[in-house]
Amino acid sequence: MTQPVVELEDVCFCRKKRTILSDISWKIQRGQHWALLGGNGSGKTTLLKILTGYEWPTFGTVRVLGERFGICDIGRLRKLIGWVSSAMNQRLPMQDQAVEVVASGLDASIGLYRKISDNEHARSLAALKQLQAESIAEQDYGTLSQGEMQKVLIARALVCEPKLLILDEPCIGLDPGARQRFLKDLWSLVRSDISPTIILVTHHIEEIDPWIQNVLLLKNGKVLAQGAPDDTIASAQMSGLFDYPCSVFRNGTEFLLRMDI
Repeated sequence: MTQPVVELEDVCFCRKKRTILSDISWKIQRGQHWALLGGNGSGKTTLLKILTGYEWPTFGTVRVLGERFGICDIGRLRKLIGWVSSAMNQRLPMQDQAVEVVASGLDASIGLYRKISDNEHARSLAALKQLQAESIAEQDYGTLSQGEMQKVLIARALVCEPKLLILDEPCIGLDPGARQRFLKDLWSLVRSDISPTIILVTHHIEEIDPWIQNVLLLKNGKVLAQGAPDDTIASAQMSGLFDYPCSVFRNGTEFLLRMDI
């Protein structure tokens, strides 16, 4: 039987006598894509750090890509996990071409400090092409729009051919049109034969497209619910998640959230 991509069992995380995560059990099978949904301070970032081995659970068991944390080579495993956060945007060299920023992902470096080979250049272009972004390859990173920068960040993660890709609130800063274009291109990536398993982290249900088969709701460091979008993204669940009465509607395949007065 194929092992799950992610398997957390009764994970807890405490810091300075404060419990940040409690009793987290989560299993992601190969071929599945998930959304991780929660408000600010819900524990999403801590959970991501545990998944990528940058934090260690106080209790519980973590397995990623079939490797159990504590007995595996975490440095090698991290190379198979792409974590994309908009917080990295301003850390990357604005004068580098987009394709050079993508190529820096091969060394996990902030900036490119060596001449890349023709093969590495081709891999970087291919990663951009997966996101319909090959046309910006030779543009300076600092001249790109926010949406284009996000595509470059994802391509930078894809160039290493990760098995698990974590997109940490990738639509922050995008206007409505740019957000829809970005999500459309993301959908194209998912449909490709070489797409990794994706975890989309957000607190906007409008970003949860049909390619996401499951959702985990995280509140105050605990799993509020998990399962299919139609079961988890409901008015009662969202009201509890955000501690405010709200209503969920559908517009075709799109979820819409209205905060009630």
